[in-house]
Formats: sequence, structure tokens, C-alpha cells
Amino acid sequence: MRMIFKVSYYVRSNYENKQGKSPLMIRIFLNGEMLNVGSSGIYIDKKLWNNSTNRVKGRGSESLNLNAQLDNISNSLQMIFKKHEFDEDLTLDKIKSIFLGKNKVKTTFVEFYDKYLEDIKAQVGAGKSIALYHKYSAARSHFVNFLHTKYGRKDLMPGELTHLIIHDFEIYLKTVVSLKSNSATKTLKFFKTVVIFAQKCGVMTHDPFLNHHFHLEPVDRGFLTDEEIQRIMQKDFEIPRLEMVRDVFIFSCFCGLAYIDVAHLTQENIITLDNRLWIIINRQKTNVQSNIPLLEIPQMILNKYKGKTKDNRLLPVLSNQKINAYLKEIADLCGIKKRLSYHLARHTFATMLLSKGVPIESVSKMLGHTNIKTTQIYARITNKKIEQDMMQVADKFDGFNSCFIN
Repeated sequence: MRMIFKVSYYVRSNYENKQGKSPLMIRIFLNGEMLNVGSSGIYIDKKLWNNSTNRVKGRGSESLNLNAQLDNISNSLQMIFKKHEFDEDLTLDKIKSIFLGKNKVKTTFVEFYDKYLEDIKAQVGAGKSIALYHKYSAARSHFVNFLHTKYGRKDLMPGELTHLIIHDFEIYLKTVVSLKSNSATKTLKFFKTVVIFAQKCGVMTHDPFLNHHFHLEPVDRGFLTDEEIQRIMQKDFEIPRLEMVRDVFIFSCFCGLAYIDVAHLTQENIITLDNRLWIIINRQKTNVQSNIPLLEIPQMILNKYKGKTKDNRLLPVLSNQKINAYLKEIADLCGIKKRLSYHLARHTFATMLLSKGVPIESVSKMLGHTNIKTTQIYARITNKKIEQDMMQVADKFDGFNSCFIN
């Protein structure tokens, strides 16, 4: 006999919270039999409930969000029914127990997150990067600190992770942690990936990110002009360490490698193709390959330090902390107001190539990007490039010049 399963809701009219709202309760039906499951965790004004349609009245964002949460609950219960529909011992009590998690060992959300982190760490070097692991780990640390600061708790159950908690977590990242809008958004995206995996594993039956919109602000990334690059290159540094840091920084400006990739560069990454030297390296950050033809300047820098480095490295790269301090010193000595960094060198490489007419597809491949939109973020059209483009068409307007009456 075919089983008929149904989910419905009703307002608990004999209870109101401090805001004057009543909880929506869950009922399930199986072949005409009924069982109360308990609270849905959703509170509404009794006047907003339509008992005949089993929906929250209205078309505003709050009503849409509440109805979507009800749909999530209904779908979770229907999935449980579908999975156990042909079990001989299927009862309403069994469905309720599975839904409430009484039939399995309960895993807290942070415990699940830690297991996810272990899986990523195990894959470092086999498709995952250590940088990716650190980003997930940072998101986890921020969330645990948020729970302690906001609620005085160290953990919560997956079912307790609500849209409101996600909302408060985002505000915490922007205010207490002082992350910029884009950094907070990226942190939440890493966090959401873990939530999605928890849903796939059946640890969570709802989506706390439902109707949560991510927005990345356009970023105006800095870069060095040709004149500024030449100023750094021509500066005679009396201190050897500054000369060394300057050389490696200029190397990055002319090949676009990030700090970590320059630090790991070995002779194995220098390949000869069609009588030209190339850098072929998998980026540490993404494990995506970068293919970069070596220009004369980076070749000269490699030759300068040949045989003078340790551990088979091609260039003498200091710790990131020391390099940043020395780059600040170099900027001051060269009269450059911009903050020198390997990020700036990478942006400079992309901008310099694009402004000199190199197609964005080629630049994207050299930077090791998988999406050309990422390259467009790095790129900018300089005033000099605009001037050059206009000069190429200026003579085509000569016919108009004679027509102008001064």
C-alpha cells in the first residue's frame, strides 16, 4: 500500500515571547495519523499566519525568508520519509526521532568543522594548498571567538546555526575583527562551504545562508608606473641587504610571481622552449600552473645570484616580515609614497603588460588565473595607454580640424 506523508504547521496560541511573537509548531501525518514534532524555531505575529495555506502572509523579504525556512523544514522531513518509505518499522515516531537527531551520535558544528579542516590538511600538496587550509582555519577561529564574545559559548549544535547567527557573525567580522567588507565576505564564503558540506553529509537539514547575499566591492589595486620602477632599479643602495631585496622585488615586477612562489623557485622551474627560457611553476596558493617567458631583466637577476643561494633556491628570499620592512625602507629612499609589497609587484606586472598591448588572455595564463575575471581585477588601463591609443587615431580626425572655425 502506498504511504501518504504530509507536513503542516500551526501557531502555538497560548505562548508569546518578549516581542509578542508565537512559535510555529510542526505536525507530521502518515496515512491519516498525526504527531506533534515540536517547535520549528520560527516565531511570528499570530496575525501574519494563514492557517489555510500554511504560509506566512505578505510578500516582503521577512515573509519570504520565513516561508523559505518552513520549506527547508518540510523538505528535510520529506527526505527522511523518502529514505525510509519502504522500511517495515516506519512510524511517525521514527521520522520524528531521525529529524530531531535522536537516532545518531550528535556532532557539534565546530567538531564537524574541525573534521573538515583535517580533510583539507591531509590534501595539502595533493590538490589543496596550505594557503587554502589557513583561510578555512582563520574562518573557524573567527567563528569560535564570535560565539564566545556574543553568546559566551564555545560551540553549538548544527541545528542552532540560524540566519540571525550568520548575520551577527558578519557584523562581528566587520566591527570587532575590523575586516574590510571584501575580507569579511570572503571569510563567510569559506564558512559557507563547510555549511554546504554539512548539509550534504546530513549533519544539517536547513540552510542558514538562505537569502544571504554576498557582495564584493570593486577594488582599486595599486601599481607602480614605469618611472617608479626605473627609479627603484637605478637607485644605488649602499647596504647589501637592500640591494638584494630590491633585486628580488624587481624580479617579481617582471614575472608576476607572488612572494611564496619566488621563495620556492628552483632550477627545475626554468624550462627552455623554442630557444627561450620560461618559468613553469605551480602556484602555492592555488596549485594552478603559471607559464611565464623570462624577460631579459629577470634573467640578469637570476644570473647575478647564481650559485649564491641555499637549498637549491634561485633567489635569496628573506622572511616576509623582514622583506616588508626592507621594502618600506627602499620606498622611502626612492621617494615613493606607495606601500611596496609582492602584491604590488604582481599587480604592476599585470598592468604593465596590459598597458603595453599584451592580450589579457596571455596575462591571465602567466598569472596562473583560472578565471579571466580575476585578471581583470588586477588590470587597469593607465593614462599613458589611453594617450597612446588616442595618438594612433588622432590623424584620422585631421579632416575635422580644418572645418573648425576658431
